[in-house]
Amino acid sequence: MEFWDTGTHGVQPPLTPDAVRDAEKVLGVRLPEALLELLRVQNGGTVVDSRTAFPVTSATSWASDHVPFDSLMGIGPEGGALTLLDTPYLVGEWDLPSPVVLLCGDGHTWVALDYRECGPDGEPSVVWLDADAESELPLAPDLRTFLDGLVPADRFD
Repeated sequence: MEFWDTGTHGVQPPLTPDAVRDAEKVLGVRLPEALLELLRVQNGGTVVDSRTAFPVTSATSWASDHVPFDSLMGIGPEGGALTLLDTPYLVGEWDLPSPVVLLCGDGHTWVALDYRECGPDGEPSVVWLDADAESELPLAPDLRTFLDGLVPADRFD
């Protein structure tokens, strides 16, 4: 499945090694290579026409069988769109667990890299966070597994 949509919403300037180092310093974690590979192709933006989802076996506030993954935040401060660098502020604003790196969300719900088990230099798992319900759902043991599990959202009702 193709990953990036052709739109420009949320797209940041091309990723540089300096931007990665700065982001890891701000976030206090090592970002997974699977994430950096995607961001080197396009630094954030909409995912395949914003119709992508990850199947789940436990119901969430979003749906009984999937969670959305319509975009991926990039690294950078451009254009007023949220970026990975907004994670520290958003974690505080929405009273989310930490340390995490938010990948996609709307404030109420998020898909995030979860560093609580692996530590700042480990390979984070991927988790669904629901700020309103104060709940979370593990999605995948790592980002590559999560990405491999994405499907077109039209597979769900």
